[in-house]
Amino acid sequence: MPGPLSHVRVLDLSRIMAGPWCGQILADLGADVIKVERLGEGDDTRRWGPPFLADSNGNPTGEAGYYLSVNRGKRSVELDLKSEEGREAVRQLARTSDILLENFKAGTLDRMGLGYDELKVINPQLIYCSVTGFGLSGPRAKDAAYDFMIQGLGGLMSVTGAPDGEPGEGPQKVGVPIVDIMTGMYAAVGVLAALANRNVTGKGDHIDLAMLDVSVATLANQATNYLVSGRPPARRGNRHPNIQPQNVYPVADGHIVLAVGNDGQFRKFAGVIGHPALADDPRFATNAARVENLKDLEDVVISALSEGTVADWTSALAEAGVPSGPINTIDRVFEEAQVRHRQMLRDIPHPLSGTLKQVVSPLNFRNAPLSFDAAPPLLGQHTDEILSALGLGKAR
Repeated sequence: MPGPLSHVRVLDLSRIMAGPWCGQILADLGADVIKVERLGEGDDTRRWGPPFLADSNGNPTGEAGYYLSVNRGKRSVELDLKSEEGREAVRQLARTSDILLENFKAGTLDRMGLGYDELKVINPQLIYCSVTGFGLSGPRAKDAAYDFMIQGLGGLMSVTGAPDGEPGEGPQKVGVPIVDIMTGMYAAVGVLAALANRNVTGKGDHIDLAMLDVSVATLANQATNYLVSGRPPARRGNRHPNIQPQNVYPVADGHIVLAVGNDGQFRKFAGVIGHPALADDPRFATNAARVENLKDLEDVVISALSEGTVADWTSALAEAGVPSGPINTIDRVFEEAQVRHRQMLRDIPHPLSGTLKQVVSPLNFRNAPLSFDAAPPLLGQHTDEILSALGLGKAR
């Protein structure tokens, strides 16, 4: 059966991660996503390796893992936007598209005659989403940005990493480009909301989405902790700022993540580790008390957990209904029985390697199931197909 967005066409002028992540979400949902790439060069991430995909003979193909992670299900067309012919092809594609994604520097597409004000004349129903580092207005609107930079500027790194005075102290970035990913998620929410509104009003819209805004928005409880208390949150390593005990704890053969979420779970936890009286101790009986007296609590917890293995503790805690787990390396993630059951890793046909392993969408629809049968495209793989449908020759 077709996906829930099989009636939607997306013109994806974006590159790197945030915009393409949105485009891949829409492609997974069944949309026809046309990825416009620079003639002869393509998306920057095609070269962001190693690692590179190997062909069926084991030779590197030049298709970087980074690019392959974010462009599944799209069709690629090469265009020279410096030429009037290339820009005219974009206009014609925009005429029959529902959504346009772009992450050029602010004002670039306007100067090319491809801004929202120009394209809405061609297609008043077009939903045009501009993704930039800082937004289309303000003192930094024209500045370039990358995820790492925004993680620092937007406050995320100030609450990520070991506290001062502990081993490994200092700010840390998140291990994946989380601001890019969240910006792509917000972009997907935004264009789909605009699509729903268009069904009522008949009009398209222009969405102005900034990575810095997204970074600030996703500070979540840490931002509100500051706004309520007046005290900027500090780095706490793996300790949760509001709920305890939640941390990474050493055990006999490694470490476990412990995530006690409420007083009832703490009572069960205390029983599992052989210290049931902790649940009635005024210092630890409530979450607020545990946060205030964390040092005393952790002394007992660390001592108790050190006497069992990862398997022992995670099994016993799971049986008691207390969330915990190992710290899996990426290879072990894909060996987890639940991950395998949910089929999060699929093999997709690829023209160079035969098959390509892909981490797929976590969305599951009962009545419109998703299919994953189109690998990230080769550069310009669909140029003839797409331009011929417009009545344009490739040479032009």
